Amino acid sequence: MDEQQTRPAAPARRTGARDAKRAARVAQASQSIPYITRRIPLYEVLDEDGLALIERNADTILEEIGIEFREDPEALAVWKAAGADVQGELVRMPRGMCRRLIQASAPRQFTQHARNPARNVEIGGPHTVFAPAYGSPFVRSLDEGRRYANIEDFRNFVKLAYLSTSLHHSGGTICEPVDLPVNKRHFDMVYSHMKYSDKCFMGSVTHPERAADTVEMAKILFGDGWIDPATGKPKTCIVSLINVNSPMTYDATMLGALKVYARANQACIVTPFILAGAMSPVTVAGTATQTLAEALAGLALIQLLNPGCPMVLGSFASSLSMQSGAPTFGTPEPALVLYVMAALARRLSLPFRSGGSLCAAKIPDAQAAFESAQTLLPTCLAGVNFVLHTAGWLEGGLAMGYEKFVMDADQAGMMHTLLAGVDLSENGQALSAIREVGPGKHFLGCAHTLANFETAFYRSRLADNNSFEQWEAEGRKDMTQRANERWKKMLEEYVAPPLEPAVDEALIDYMNRRKAAFPDSNV
Repeated sequence: MDEQQTRPAAPARRTGARDAKRAARVAQASQSIPYITRRIPLYEVLDEDGLALIERNADTILEEIGIEFREDPEALAVWKAAGADVQGELVRMPRGMCRRLIQASAPRQFTQHARNPARNVEIGGPHTVFAPAYGSPFVRSLDEGRRYANIEDFRNFVKLAYLSTSLHHSGGTICEPVDLPVNKRHFDMVYSHMKYSDKCFMGSVTHPERAADTVEMAKILFGDGWIDPATGKPKTCIVSLINVNSPMTYDATMLGALKVYARANQACIVTPFILAGAMSPVTVAGTATQTLAEALAGLALIQLLNPGCPMVLGSFASSLSMQSGAPTFGTPEPALVLYVMAALARRLSLPFRSGGSLCAAKIPDAQAAFESAQTLLPTCLAGVNFVLHTAGWLEGGLAMGYEKFVMDADQAGMMHTLLAGVDLSENGQALSAIREVGPGKHFLGCAHTLANFETAFYRSRLADNNSFEQWEAEGRKDMTQRANERWKKMLEEYVAPPLEPAVDEALIDYMNRRKAAFPDSNV
């Protein structure tokens, strides 16, 4: 018997309160925007000569040093047929070749489709999309401390991302559910995004077959909406992260996933993952040059496989402690790399991915706050289009924090207001208020203030701006304690977006059949 059938009926008052809460959430969701359209200028740190110099140096890497494409004869054959110099697994591209391939066919902006069309996102141009953090094997909460992540954590973070109006995307591997076998966990992760959220999501990249499973599950989810009738090609319903094995190497796993998604017309974010000083030179210009060269090679390969396929130039660059070898975050040098790479992506007419709320802090403390702010603000000023790791990142990406997640989502909401710029409408100019109040009075009770007070300023759900006495009377709670209460309340009030039962059954049937084909080992 269903649990709902055995549970006693709720008192009318409780039912009414719950309905009111749900109605409030629906109203709040209707006020949210599916993505940001920036209305402030871009911040750049290099002039035309500086950017052209880095482009020339990147072409020198591609032409003279080359990029390795390991254990993938097909990719090597594609490069050779296109006119590259292929020696074993090393590919050298003629100067300007990658840029020409990209600019000949790659879209400068594209739509990623969600199962709820109101949640579609525009990636590229003046738009910014916030997605959660990605890839952590551990989770941290105030209640349990640090532990390995499981599938329930994964579902929780999908739900939190769905409920966060400042996040536009469900993300991908929000955390690694280590309680599930490696060769099967991708099914549960992709299904969780499809079941518990109606926002856009990312696909599996840890094996070509897992990428293919993601595509097949997306076909089931979107049904007749999978194919674009105008082009005859699949709509772009999946975005996936393809990391370069820096320095200057693509491995078979990433190449396999790249080929699956490119041929299915699904977008890839090609991102060199660099810890400067270990995986690239210690200088900003050297790291940007290597990042551009590595990304160009992967992006050009996508266009060789499927001209016109949407894609994103990605950059993830962190500095390194020269004393301990540990990655550092929130420092000036990676911010400079980010600004440079954003400008280089615009010169290629490509969407750009970088940034987030990155930190090396182990808990959501002051270090976490200032390092995250020092990565999120440059992200927004530089014009990043797809922001991975917006919420939850701790410990250099090793841990996904529950409290950190809602803290970061709160900060992302502030960035919405910043990027919206200055309102110069008649209401924004507020001359009526100034005329009404006149010299020597206050604006608290004037008509303009009363008409705008609910939306006039960003209101944090977590910050305490009350008096000391009120704060003390309410339990002297710090930000982490308030965040702990916030994420628990969100999960308690979570209501899943509707999913057609026939689609749900088809997804479960596909997963069960595919899982049965795998051995029960954890490899």
